Amino acid sequence: MNFNNAKFYASYGAFSQIPPCEKIEIAFAGRSNVGKSTLINKLFNRKSLARVSSVPGKTATINFYGLDNVYFVDLPGYGYAKVSKAEKKRWSNLIEGYLNSNRDIRLIFMLIDMRHPPSADDITMINYLIDMELPFVIVLTKADKLNKTQREKRMSGFENEIPYFHEITVVPFSAQTFEGVERLREIVEEVISDDDIDEELEG
Repeated sequence: MNFNNAKFYASYGAFSQIPPCEKIEIAFAGRSNVGKSTLINKLFNRKSLARVSSVPGKTATINFYGLDNVYFVDLPGYGYAKVSKAEKKRWSNLIEGYLNSNRDIRLIFMLIDMRHPPSADDITMINYLIDMELPFVIVLTKADKLNKTQREKRMSGFENEIPYFHEITVVPFSAQTFEGVERLREIVEEVISDDDIDEELEG
């Protein structure tokens, strides 16, 4: 898979606008300003495939990016306080509508800022994914911001803060040092190769 070939496909402001599922999908979820757009750009080795904003809560749509037989789906960031209740409800409906649909969601990258304990919204999302039996990987962003001692302290903290932490695949990520990029690409390719095996079995 050539990650450089990813292309922007479409943005949708309401779940009802999204066309029927036609490819397997891998989604990115996390609170506002956790670094989803930055991660997507690093994953596909592009500077501005996904627009990076310094303003939290800027991504208010579901954005689809296409590569081969996969759509990569950037969900709106949650947990940003400085928007109206109506806008928060729209974002919530977008995220829940997508995750609770019958779309072929093969994996969700759940992003958490490594520098801080997970927020209440993060824990709610993790529990939701577990309850819905949706496969997910936790990506700990901004790993370069911590020194070795701070990192060890946070990893120890996550063990108590995140439910079933030891049963979840966890990948520290840094946009500055590229830590975690290759591991995330490997995970994507594993998901896609699993799909190829399924098709062979069905054939």
